[in-house]
Amino acid sequence: MDPLSDVLSLLKPRSYVSSGFDAGGEWSVQFAAQHQLIKCYAVVSGGCWLAVEGIPEAVRLTQGDCFVLPSGRPFRLASDMAVTPAAASDFFPPARAGGVVTINGGGDFFLVGSRFAVSGSHASTLMGLLPPIGHIRSEAGQSALRWSVERMMQELREQQPGSFLVLQHLAQMMLVQALRLHVEQASTMGGVGWLLGVADKQLGAAINAIHANPAHRWKLHELAERACMSRSAFAQRFKETVGASPMEYLTRWRMLLAGDRLENSNDSISTIALSLGYESESAFSTAFKRVMGASPRRYGRGQRLVSAEG
Repeated sequence: MDPLSDVLSLLKPRSYVSSGFDAGGEWSVQFAAQHQLIKCYAVVSGGCWLAVEGIPEAVRLTQGDCFVLPSGRPFRLASDMAVTPAAASDFFPPARAGGVVTINGGGDFFLVGSRFAVSGSHASTLMGLLPPIGHIRSEAGQSALRWSVERMMQELREQQPGSFLVLQHLAQMMLVQALRLHVEQASTMGGVGWLLGVADKQLGAAINAIHANPAHRWKLHELAERACMSRSAFAQRFKETVGASPMEYLTRWRMLLAGDRLENSNDSISTIALSLGYESESAFSTAFKRVMGASPRRYGRGQRLVSAEG
Protein backbone atom coordinates (compact mmCIF):
# COMPACT_ATOMS: atom_id res chain seq x y z
CA MET A 1 0.00 0.00 0.00
CA ASP A 2 0.97 3.66 -0.24
CA PRO A 3 1.84 5.65 2.94
CA LEU A 4 -1.54 7.40 3.27
CA SER A 5 -3.39 4.09 2.90
CA ASP A 6 -1.02 2.54 5.46
CA VAL A 7 -1.76 5.22 8.07
CA LEU A 8 -5.52 5.11 7.51
CA SER A 9 -5.47 1.30 7.68
CA LEU A 10 -3.83 1.43 11.11
CA LEU A 11 -6.29 4.08 12.28
CA LYS A 12 -9.19 1.89 11.11
CA PRO A 13 -11.57 4.86 10.72
CA ARG A 14 -15.23 3.96 10.85
CA SER A 15 -17.96 6.48 10.20
CA TYR A 16 -20.42 6.32 13.05
CA VAL A 17 -22.52 9.33 12.10
CA SER A 18 -23.14 11.18 8.85
CA SER A 19 -25.29 14.28 9.07
CA GLY A 20 -26.19 17.71 7.76
CA PHE A 21 -26.04 21.14 9.41
CA ASP A 22 -28.42 23.88 8.21
CA ALA A 23 -28.02 27.37 9.73
CA GLY A 24 -29.60 30.78 9.23
CA GLY A 25 -28.91 34.30 10.46
CA GLU A 26 -26.07 34.90 12.90
CA TRP A 27 -24.73 31.88 14.72
CA SER A 28 -21.63 30.44 16.37
CA VAL A 29 -21.11 26.90 17.64
CA GLN A 30 -18.20 25.66 19.79
CA PHE A 31 -17.32 21.96 19.52
CA ALA A 32 -15.42 20.33 22.40
CA ALA A 33 -12.30 18.20 21.99
CA GLN A 34 -13.01 15.39 19.55
CA HIS A 35 -11.16 12.56 21.27
CA GLN A 36 -10.08 9.95 18.69
CA LEU A 37 -12.40 11.48 16.10
CA ILE A 38 -11.71 12.65 12.56
CA LYS A 39 -14.23 15.02 10.98
CA CYS A 40 -14.69 15.46 7.25
CA TYR A 41 -17.26 17.96 5.93
CA ALA A 42 -18.18 19.80 2.73
CA VAL A 43 -19.91 23.19 2.42
CA VAL A 44 -22.93 22.78 0.15
CA SER A 45 -24.10 26.41 0.28
CA GLY A 46 -23.24 29.67 2.02
CA GLY A 47 -20.08 30.31 4.00
CA CYS A 48 -18.73 30.41 7.55
CA TRP A 49 -15.56 30.72 9.62
CA LEU A 50 -13.66 27.75 11.05
CA ALA A 51 -11.37 28.26 14.06
CA VAL A 52 -9.32 25.34 15.41
CA GLU A 53 -7.58 25.45 18.79
CA GLY A 54 -3.84 26.05 18.36
CA ILE A 55 -4.19 27.53 14.86
CA PRO A 56 -3.57 31.32 14.96
CA GLU A 57 -6.04 32.40 12.29
CA ALA A 58 -9.59 31.33 11.48
CA VAL A 59 -10.21 29.84 8.03
CA ARG A 60 -12.94 31.14 5.74
CA LEU A 61 -15.06 28.36 4.23
CA THR A 62 -17.22 28.98 1.17
CA GLN A 63 -19.53 26.96 -1.05
CA GLY A 64 -17.74 23.90 -2.46
CA ASP A 65 -14.97 23.85 0.16
CA CYS A 66 -14.21 20.63 2.01
CA PHE A 67 -12.31 20.39 5.28
CA VAL A 68 -10.85 17.56 7.34
CA LEU A 69 -10.05 17.86 11.05
CA PRO A 70 -7.90 14.84 11.97
CA SER A 71 -6.33 16.19 15.16
CA GLY A 72 -9.31 15.94 17.50
CA ARG A 73 -8.74 19.52 18.70
CA PRO A 74 -11.66 21.71 19.87
CA PHE A 75 -13.00 23.87 17.05
CA ARG A 76 -15.61 26.50 16.29
CA LEU A 77 -17.88 27.19 13.31
CA ALA A 78 -19.48 30.64 13.02
CA SER A 79 -21.19 32.99 10.62
CA ASP A 80 -19.24 35.78 12.33
CA MET A 81 -16.37 35.30 14.77
CA ALA A 82 -17.74 38.23 16.84
CA VAL A 83 -20.85 36.21 17.74
CA THR A 84 -20.70 34.63 21.21
CA PRO A 85 -20.48 30.85 20.69
CA ALA A 86 -23.00 28.36 22.02
CA ALA A 87 -22.01 24.82 22.95
CA ALA A 88 -22.55 22.22 20.25
CA SER A 89 -24.45 20.10 22.78
CA ASP A 90 -27.19 22.77 22.77
CA PHE A 91 -28.02 21.89 19.15
CA PHE A 92 -26.62 18.47 18.32
CA PRO A 93 -28.29 15.34 19.70
CA PRO A 94 -26.28 12.28 20.74
CA ALA A 95 -24.50 10.66 17.81
CA ARG A 96 -26.92 9.04 15.41
CA ALA A 97 -26.90 8.05 11.77
CA GLY A 98 -28.38 10.57 9.34
CA GLY A 99 -30.52 13.63 9.94
CA VAL A 100 -30.06 17.38 9.60
CA VAL A 101 -29.57 19.78 12.52
CA THR A 102 -31.20 23.19 11.97
CA ILE A 103 -30.18 26.46 13.66
CA ASN A 104 -32.21 29.70 13.43
CA GLY A 105 -34.52 28.17 10.86
CA GLY A 106 -31.65 27.38 8.43
CA GLY A 107 -31.47 28.57 4.85
CA ASP A 108 -28.17 30.50 4.76
CA PHE A 109 -25.54 27.83 5.28
CA PHE A 110 -25.57 24.07 4.68
CA LEU A 111 -22.86 21.55 5.57
CA VAL A 112 -22.74 17.77 5.13
CA GLY A 113 -20.21 15.20 6.24
CA SER A 114 -19.22 12.57 8.76
CA ARG A 115 -17.46 11.91 12.02
CA PHE A 116 -15.04 8.99 12.10
CA ALA A 117 -14.07 7.10 15.20
CA VAL A 118 -10.54 5.66 15.14
CA SER A 119 -9.24 2.81 17.25
CA GLY A 120 -6.04 1.70 18.90
CA SER A 121 -3.88 3.12 21.67
CA HIS A 122 -1.52 4.51 19.02
CA ALA A 123 -4.34 6.49 17.34
CA SER A 124 -3.15 9.81 18.77
CA THR A 125 0.34 9.23 17.34
CA LEU A 126 -1.05 8.38 13.92
CA MET A 127 -3.47 11.31 13.98
CA GLY A 128 -0.49 13.53 14.74
CA LEU A 129 0.90 12.60 11.32
CA LEU A 130 -2.11 14.27 9.68
CA PRO A 131 -2.60 18.06 9.38
CA PRO A 132 -4.65 19.92 12.04
CA ILE A 133 -6.76 21.28 9.16
CA GLY A 134 -7.03 19.87 5.67
CA HIS A 135 -8.77 22.57 3.62
CA ILE A 136 -9.72 21.73 0.04
CA ARG A 137 -10.66 24.84 -1.88
CA SER A 138 -9.40 24.23 -5.43
CA GLU A 139 -11.99 23.88 -8.17
CA ALA A 140 -10.50 20.56 -9.27
CA GLY A 141 -10.62 19.24 -5.72
CA GLN A 142 -14.21 20.35 -5.24
CA SER A 143 -15.17 18.68 -8.51
CA ALA A 144 -13.59 15.41 -7.39
CA LEU A 145 -15.62 15.46 -4.17
CA ARG A 146 -18.90 16.73 -5.63
CA TRP A 147 -20.40 13.34 -6.49
CA SER A 148 -19.86 11.95 -2.98
CA VAL A 149 -21.30 15.11 -1.40
CA GLU A 150 -24.38 15.14 -3.62
CA ARG A 151 -25.04 11.45 -2.98
CA MET A 152 -24.64 11.99 0.78
CA MET A 153 -27.19 14.85 0.66
CA GLN A 154 -29.64 12.62 -1.19
CA GLU A 155 -29.25 9.77 1.29
CA LEU A 156 -29.68 12.12 4.27
CA ARG A 157 -32.87 13.62 2.82
CA GLU A 158 -34.54 10.45 1.55
CA GLN A 159 -33.51 7.91 4.23
CA GLN A 160 -34.14 4.90 1.97
CA PRO A 161 -33.57 1.27 3.02
CA GLY A 162 -29.83 0.67 3.26
CA SER A 163 -29.04 4.38 3.70
CA PHE A 164 -26.85 3.72 6.74
CA LEU A 165 -24.51 1.44 4.78
CA VAL A 166 -24.44 3.76 1.76
CA LEU A 167 -23.55 6.70 4.01
CA GLN A 168 -20.73 4.66 5.57
CA HIS A 169 -19.15 4.03 2.17
CA LEU A 170 -19.69 7.61 0.96
CA ALA A 171 -18.06 8.94 4.13
CA GLN A 172 -15.00 6.74 3.65
CA MET A 173 -14.70 7.93 0.06
CA MET A 174 -14.95 11.58 1.14
CA LEU A 175 -12.28 11.16 3.81
CA VAL A 176 -9.75 9.43 1.54
CA GLN A 177 -10.38 11.79 -1.36
CA ALA A 178 -10.09 14.88 0.85
CA LEU A 179 -6.79 13.72 2.36
CA ARG A 180 -5.51 12.74 -1.10
CA LEU A 181 -6.29 16.23 -2.39
CA HIS A 182 -4.63 17.75 0.66
CA VAL A 183 -1.47 15.76 -0.15
CA GLU A 184 -1.53 17.27 -3.65
CA GLN A 185 -1.86 20.76 -2.20
CA ALA A 186 0.68 20.20 0.58
CA SER A 187 3.77 20.78 -1.60
CA THR A 188 2.84 24.45 -2.04
CA MET A 189 1.89 25.10 1.59
CA GLY A 190 5.25 25.14 3.36
CA GLY A 191 5.67 24.23 7.02
CA VAL A 192 6.60 20.92 8.61
CA GLY A 193 4.71 17.64 8.54
CA TRP A 194 4.60 14.06 7.36
CA LEU A 195 2.16 14.80 4.53
CA LEU A 196 4.54 17.43 3.20
CA GLY A 197 7.17 14.72 2.94
CA VAL A 198 4.74 12.43 1.11
CA ALA A 199 3.85 15.27 -1.27
CA ASP A 200 7.51 15.98 -2.05
CA LYS A 201 8.46 13.95 -5.12
CA GLN A 202 11.97 13.09 -3.89
CA LEU A 203 11.24 12.60 -0.18
CA GLY A 204 8.02 10.79 -1.08
CA ALA A 205 10.03 8.18 -2.97
CA ALA A 206 12.02 7.42 0.19
CA ILE A 207 8.93 7.35 2.41
CA ASN A 208 7.22 5.01 -0.06
CA ALA A 209 10.25 2.72 0.07
CA ILE A 210 10.10 2.57 3.87
CA HIS A 211 6.39 1.74 3.83
CA ALA A 212 6.79 -0.83 1.04
CA ASN A 213 9.46 -2.75 2.96
CA PRO A 214 9.73 -1.71 6.64
CA ALA A 215 11.67 -4.89 7.48
CA HIS A 216 14.56 -3.96 5.19
CA ARG A 217 17.62 -2.80 7.11
CA TRP A 218 17.60 0.60 5.48
CA LYS A 219 20.75 2.69 5.50
CA LEU A 220 20.72 6.45 5.05
CA HIS A 221 22.55 6.23 1.72
CA GLU A 222 19.95 3.76 0.36
CA LEU A 223 17.07 6.08 1.16
CA ALA A 224 19.01 9.03 -0.25
CA GLU A 225 19.48 7.06 -3.46
CA ARG A 226 15.71 6.50 -3.66
CA ALA A 227 15.30 10.26 -3.39
CA CYS A 228 18.08 10.88 -5.94
CA MET A 229 19.91 13.11 -3.44
CA SER A 230 23.20 13.13 -1.59
CA ARG A 231 23.10 11.73 1.95
CA SER A 232 23.67 15.09 3.64
CA ALA A 233 21.15 16.99 1.50
CA PHE A 234 18.56 14.23 1.91
CA ALA A 235 18.98 14.01 5.69
CA GLN A 236 18.69 17.78 6.11
CA ARG A 237 15.67 18.17 3.83
CA PHE A 238 13.88 15.17 5.38
CA LYS A 239 14.35 16.57 8.90
CA GLU A 240 13.24 20.07 7.89
CA THR A 241 10.18 18.81 6.02
CA VAL A 242 8.97 15.83 8.05
CA GLY A 243 10.15 16.97 11.48
CA ALA A 244 12.16 13.79 12.17
CA SER A 245 15.28 12.22 10.72
CA PRO A 246 14.86 9.39 8.16
CA MET A 247 16.02 6.79 10.69
CA GLU A 248 13.71 8.18 13.39
CA TYR A 249 10.81 8.01 10.96
CA LEU A 250 11.69 4.42 10.00
CA THR A 251 11.85 3.33 13.63
CA ARG A 252 8.58 5.07 14.53
CA TRP A 253 6.75 3.47 11.62
CA ARG A 254 8.06 0.02 12.53
CA MET A 255 6.89 0.49 16.13
CA LEU A 256 3.43 1.59 15.02
CA LEU A 257 3.17 -1.55 12.91
CA ALA A 258 4.39 -3.61 15.85
CA GLY A 259 1.87 -1.98 18.18
CA ASP A 260 -0.95 -2.84 15.82
CA ARG A 261 0.13 -6.49 15.67
CA LEU A 262 0.53 -6.72 19.44
CA GLU A 263 -2.98 -5.38 19.75
CA ASN A 264 -4.68 -7.34 16.99
CA SER A 265 -2.78 -10.61 16.49
CA ASN A 266 -1.39 -13.51 18.48
CA ASP A 267 2.11 -13.18 17.00
CA SER A 268 4.93 -13.56 19.49
CA ILE A 269 7.25 -10.65 20.22
CA SER A 270 10.17 -12.47 18.62
CA THR A 271 8.16 -13.10 15.45
CA ILE A 272 7.17 -9.44 15.22
CA ALA A 273 10.75 -8.35 15.88
CA LEU A 274 12.18 -10.52 13.09
CA SER A 275 9.45 -9.46 10.64
CA LEU A 276 10.40 -5.80 11.16
CA GLY A 277 14.11 -6.24 10.60
CA TYR A 278 15.41 -6.71 14.15
CA GLU A 279 17.95 -9.46 14.73
CA SER A 280 17.05 -9.86 18.41
CA GLU A 281 13.98 -9.49 20.58
CA SER A 282 16.09 -7.42 22.99
CA ALA A 283 16.99 -4.77 20.38
CA PHE A 284 13.37 -4.61 19.25
CA SER A 285 12.06 -4.29 22.81
CA THR A 286 14.46 -1.43 23.56
CA ALA A 287 13.35 0.47 20.46
CA PHE A 288 9.67 -0.25 21.14
CA LYS A 289 9.80 1.05 24.72
CA ARG A 290 11.64 4.20 23.61
CA VAL A 291 9.03 5.03 20.97
CA MET A 292 5.80 3.65 22.47
CA GLY A 293 6.46 4.29 26.16
CA ALA A 294 6.03 0.69 27.34
CA SER A 295 7.67 -2.67 26.77
CA PRO A 296 6.08 -4.85 24.07
CA ARG A 297 4.94 -7.35 26.69
CA ARG A 298 3.26 -4.72 28.86
CA TYR A 299 1.79 -2.98 25.82
CA GLY A 300 0.27 -6.24 24.55
CA ARG A 301 -1.18 -7.12 27.98
CA GLY A 302 -2.59 -3.61 28.33
CA GLN A 303 -4.43 -3.73 25.02
CA ARG A 304 -5.90 -7.17 25.73
CA LEU A 305 -7.10 -5.92 29.11
CA VAL A 306 -8.74 -2.87 27.55
CA SER A 307 -10.42 -5.09 24.93
CA ALA A 308 -11.69 -7.47 27.60
CA GLU A 309 -13.09 -4.62 29.70
CA GLY A 310 -14.72 -3.07 26.60
